[in-house]
Amino acid sequence: MYVPKESQPKPGGAAAKARDGEKGGKRKIVAQNKKARHDYAIIDTYEAGLVLMGTEVKSLREGRTSLTDGFVQIDGGEAWLHNAHIPEYHQGSWTNHSARRKRKLLLHREEIDKLESKAQETGHTIVPLALYFKDGRAKAEIALARGKKEYDKRQTLREKQDRRESDRAIAAAKRRQRGQ
Repeated sequence: MYVPKESQPKPGGAAAKARDGEKGGKRKIVAQNKKARHDYAIIDTYEAGLVLMGTEVKSLREGRTSLTDGFVQIDGGEAWLHNAHIPEYHQGSWTNHSARRKRKLLLHREEIDKLESKAQETGHTIVPLALYFKDGRAKAEIALARGKKEYDKRQTLREKQDRRESDRAIAAAKRRQRGQ
């Protein structure tokens, strides 16, 4: 059967992505902030684009970054990521970036306004949870969070430990049952 060339799918188009199973876009995680999930109760999460320099992108692709001290601040109607450590690119020259410079986050106006109003409330802050590449673009997962008290942290750890123990007991019972 003859199919005109114009109607054939292009190699890098949507048809190729659907064939490869990448329709929603795969996330290649570069860095996670596990400490934030321990120290804060996550209320809401957002995906934001990052404005980066070329050497920052190359350094991110090497996977050498840290978000532990990072936080988001809204300044003049724009969201900025502070204290995220992206080290200098080792093969860069005089065009290298500063490791701890503030980086602009790309969000919709409604999201920025909502985050700004919620962050004004006592005890609320905006923290980065992860940096990743999605369809070749650098993204940051940020969260509106409320700080946990010390007893909340202990309670969370206790629940996590109880869940692990119950899962182990269930798995052991299933193994014993299969063995008989």
